[in-house]
Amino acid sequence: MTDDGERGGGGAGAGEPVPSDSLKTFGAFVQGLREHAGLTRDAFATLVRFSKHTVESVEQGRRMPDEEFVERAEIALGNTGALRRAYGHLTRQPGLAAWFREWARRERTAVSLCTYECRMVPGLLQSEAYARTLFENAVPPLTDGQVERQLDARMERQRLLRERPNVPFSFIVSEAVFRERLGGLEVTGGMLDYVLASTAPRNVTLQIMPLGCEVHACLDGPVRLLEGPDGRRYAYSEGQRNGRLISDRKEVVPLQQAYDTLRSQALNSAKSRGLLEQIRGAL
Repeated sequence: MTDDGERGGGGAGAGEPVPSDSLKTFGAFVQGLREHAGLTRDAFATLVRFSKHTVESVEQGRRMPDEEFVERAEIALGNTGALRRAYGHLTRQPGLAAWFREWARRERTAVSLCTYECRMVPGLLQSEAYARTLFENAVPPLTDGQVERQLDARMERQRLLRERPNVPFSFIVSEAVFRERLGGLEVTGGMLDYVLASTAPRNVTLQIMPLGCEVHACLDGPVRLLEGPDGRRYAYSEGQRNGRLISDRKEVVPLQQAYDTLRSQALNSAKSRGLLEQIRGAL
C-alpha cells in the first residue's frame, strides 16, 4: 500500500513517491559538496548525526530534508550558505496514493488529529526499522526501490509531529500491537523507544486499549479523525488496498462519538506510558 497510512505496502502503483526536480537537484548538490570534501556517506552521516539511509535518501532526491539536516550539512561542508539558499527553493512531492492524498492535505492544516489503531503502530509513530519491516512483508513483494520510496514517504509524513507543536495529537492503540515482535527483538525494542520518545511532547497523547477489556467502542476497526481550521470534522477509514475520506456529518459524528467513548475506556496517558515501559523492559 502506498498511502503512507498505518499499514505496510501493497503492490506498485501511481501513489509511489516520485522526486520533484528541485529535490533531485538539491540532493545532487549535497552529494557533490560531500564528495568534493572527500567524505564518504558513512563519514558524512556521522558528522550530521543522521543515518546513512537518510543521507542517501536526500542525495537521491527521495526525501525532503528538514532544517536540522541542512544546518548540520552546511557546517560540515564549509558553511558557505549555499545549502541554506538552495533549501529555500525546494518543493515537495510526497507521492501518496490517490485515495489518501486528500486526507493528507487536510491533515497538514488540521487543528486536532485523532487516531485509533488495532493492527499495527500508527504511521506517524513508526520507527524507520519498524516501517521498513512492514514494507518488506508486503504481498506481493515490493522491489528494493519501492521499499525505499515508500519508507521515505512515511518518514516525511512524520514531520507533522515535529513541525506542529501547537496541534493536539491523540493516539489510542491496542496493547496487542506493542506485544507483537515484527522484525525481531531489536526492531521491536527500537519501535517501543521511538513511540515513547514521539509521544513525550505535551501535545501528543498516547492511550493503550488493554488486553482483556470488557467494553470497546471501536470494534468496527481503525479510524482517524481531524478537525479543520474552519471547525469542520472529517474521518478516514482504511481497508484492504483502499481508503475513504468521510466528510458527511451524519457519518462523522458517530465515529467521533465512538472515539470519545474509547478514550474513557482506554488506560490514561500515564498508565499507558507505564505499560509501554514495562513491555519494553520485558524484552
